[in-house]
Amino acid sequence: MPMQAQEIEDLIRAAFPEAEITVQGNDGVHMAAMVVDPSFKGMNRVQQQRAVYAALKGKMDGPSGELHALALTTKAPD
Repeated sequence: MPMQAQEIEDLIRAAFPEAEITVQGNDGVHMAAMVVDPSFKGMNRVQQQRAVYAALKGKMDGPSGELHALALTTKAPD
């Protein structure tokens, strides 16, 4: 079953309660998210993205994952 934008945001928000989160996409399979969180300070981009993917709790894992693709942009606040 495809995931909706609100479900993705809720999973990310649980791990990053202070983050600015924007999730876009309407097909439930190919989505885009921007996550800006203070905890990313000092992390490189790969570390930031791994942290967000971990927050999705396996929803993108393998061919049976509920979310096929997530274009992810992460950064610490300016």
